[in-house]
Amino acid sequence: RSDTETIVHAYEEWGDACVERLRGMFAFAIWDAPRHRLLLARDRLGVKPLYFAHLNGRLLFGSEIKAILASPLIQPRANEAAVPELLSTRYVSGDETLFKGIYRLMPGHTLVFEDGRVTVRQYWDVPTGRSSDEIAGLSDRDAVERFRELLTESVRLRLMADVPLGMFLSGGLDSSAIAALMAGMIDRPLQTFSVAFKDRAFSELEYARQVARAIKADAHEIVIDDQDFFGALPRMIWHEDEPIAHPSSVPLYFVSALAARHVKVVLTGEGSDELLAGYGKYFRTLVNWRAGAVYGAIPAPVRDWVLDRVVPRLPASMARLARRSFLSVPATPEAMVFDNFAAIGLDRQRTMLTPRFAGLATPSHAYGPSRAFFDKPNGSSTMLDRLLYTDIKTYLVELLMKQDQMSMAASIESRVPFLDHHLVEFAAALPPRMKLRGMTTKWILREAVRPLLPQEILTRPKMGFPVPFGPWMQGPWQNVARDVLLDSRSRQRGIVEPEAVERLIAAHATGQAQGSDAIWSLMNLELWYRTHIDGDGVQTLPTVPAGTSAEGSGTDTRQNAA
Repeated sequence: RSDTETIVHAYEEWGDACVERLRGMFAFAIWDAPRHRLLLARDRLGVKPLYFAHLNGRLLFGSEIKAILASPLIQPRANEAAVPELLSTRYVSGDETLFKGIYRLMPGHTLVFEDGRVTVRQYWDVPTGRSSDEIAGLSDRDAVERFRELLTESVRLRLMADVPLGMFLSGGLDSSAIAALMAGMIDRPLQTFSVAFKDRAFSELEYARQVARAIKADAHEIVIDDQDFFGALPRMIWHEDEPIAHPSSVPLYFVSALAARHVKVVLTGEGSDELLAGYGKYFRTLVNWRAGAVYGAIPAPVRDWVLDRVVPRLPASMARLARRSFLSVPATPEAMVFDNFAAIGLDRQRTMLTPRFAGLATPSHAYGPSRAFFDKPNGSSTMLDRLLYTDIKTYLVELLMKQDQMSMAASIESRVPFLDHHLVEFAAALPPRMKLRGMTTKWILREAVRPLLPQEILTRPKMGFPVPFGPWMQGPWQNVARDVLLDSRSRQRGIVEPEAVERLIAAHATGQAQGSDAIWSLMNLELWYRTHIDGDGVQTLPTVPAGTSAEGSGTDTRQNAA
């Protein structure tokens, strides 16, 4: 029986509450003809996207915003009030999008459309900070064993398919853990797929190969260069509907296209970092938050003297760290939790944006949705729980959208074992020491898969999904950024001050300041306007002669890991 048939019968049996009995990823609509009633539903963590617009008693909906914009009932307009949040956090969170009047149905929610009215209901939430009966009294060893059981069960469930399956393998802990579990459950070599750039500083390929050899996988690799990246970028902006949060979306598309030549379904390692405190920012924020509470008691003149006289005399690398620490950053959520990690912080936005947009660069516009999740009463009793809950509700939703849009653009389905809601509920209720132990991130995961992976994979630092966008912006590609951000169309749009953009690009190109995040965000915003608001479709970027930027080879290779 198909998933669709199961959902229909579940609705017949349990009505709207059927979603509470479903396990896995979904976004669906059920038209109840006898009752003239429409039900929309989205899975608990937001693995699958779902958007809607409610206009004069009519409802438009789709898994892509483009589907809604295909209707003559709505015209594409920018949600300008969300621009500061986009430039700060790299995405628009909560139920709003960058399109005015188009909303996302939030994860764990249903929407009922009846008699021209819309009713949205939350049916599930992350149960952070509450020790369940299952957790209470568990020893570290028992907790690790239970975590391993739940993760193994989640992987096994996601291997159910009547088509070939594979794994996106970066060589990091998360994807390596899933790959190792998969390899032990199938009766043939696991197909793995990896993408990298030629520059070793931006490549995890050697680690992916090490894991592939350890689990005897049939490994496929693709190496892309700057020409591939910028050639594909405009189409990726079209696919994602909203500006791309991180450059890693582009290589993700290439590895999805590679996988599509061999399999129809892939498993991925998304979700572990937000669930188990895998990002370095969590440790840094906790240290700064605690130290800031003490440091704030020191008289303000002394703190000002340290900031004005001591910090500038530190070595450059230490001074940069100090400016992002409790010595410089106020111990408030807006400053220390959000703005401290912004692509373009609010102070910088006020100097770079034109007065119309600079006036919107306030904490409430940029961080209001995130702060609402940070403050939401959800049983949380620790700072780490609040940080993780906020990221699960905001940043992870963006990452999952990227994963879905890029994989579906290549006609491949991606599944996310770490986000099985049984595993999420267990992990969310774990005490912080099971996640972040000293400076060791994802402690319980490392212990759970220790017998399965090489020691180097278990202990290596996290790289994320590295892209050499910063170095490219110090070479010939900086002129492409200038072309996009300083031409007549961008000037007429009136979002950024041209002189500020020129200073940003020049300072980054000469190494005076790190500006790659800001350049990326502004470029994507302008290209998004041209593609979706101006209605020009997929853009064509100016080219840079091949070979002027030492990167990659655009090759697809295969490693048989015996």
